Amino acid sequence: MNPGDTQRRPWIVGVSGASGTPYAAAVLRALLAAGESVDLVVSRASRLTLLDETGIAFRDAHWRDDLRQWLGRGADGKPGVFDPDVSDVRYWSAGDLAAGPSSGSYATKGMLIVPTSTACVAGVALGLSKDLLQRSASVTLKEGRRLVVCVRETPLNGQTLKHLVSLDEAGAIVLPASPAFYAGATHIQDLVDFVAGRVLDAARVPHSLYRRWEGELGSGSQGG
Repeated sequence: MNPGDTQRRPWIVGVSGASGTPYAAAVLRALLAAGESVDLVVSRASRLTLLDETGIAFRDAHWRDDLRQWLGRGADGKPGVFDPDVSDVRYWSAGDLAAGPSSGSYATKGMLIVPTSTACVAGVALGLSKDLLQRSASVTLKEGRRLVVCVRETPLNGQTLKHLVSLDEAGAIVLPASPAFYAGATHIQDLVDFVAGRVLDAARVPHSLYRRWEGELGSGSQGG
């Protein structure tokens, strides 16, 4: 493409090894539904988590088919719930440190790490850049772009809390995967979508994943 308004500027979505692959799937679906381009980085550890939580083996050579299968599942693991269009996803192997997102001159809107393991938190906070996911996050910070870290772990020890403070001070948005119940959730997908929606709120991407609080007590109750 020619430089200008039509040039592709994706969101980088990094998936680390913490439990919570349904969160990542919901964020990816919502970004694509909003017309956003996505560059995807799946860490080696997250492949094990994805296999454990969904039974899907994510393969570099077949990533598009595997991604479509993954995003098609509901949060309860039921296949074929969604019909995602993954045509505007570009995949980069986590071991490819020469990939586009490894450089600040590669134009992006920012990066969302969903879910974020404590090991990933430490690696980004310390600037280790041990793989493309961590390197991309470091580049996002140094370029002053939006970085959202959706940490999924409990309890949090003191060292991790220090690392999270360091990320906050560096300009990242620390967003724990904390579902809320005021929106009247009736299904596990509703709780997952709430967290995904908060991630998109932090990225300033429009969505309709959850019912927003409007100051009326009891409005989310399904009873009466």
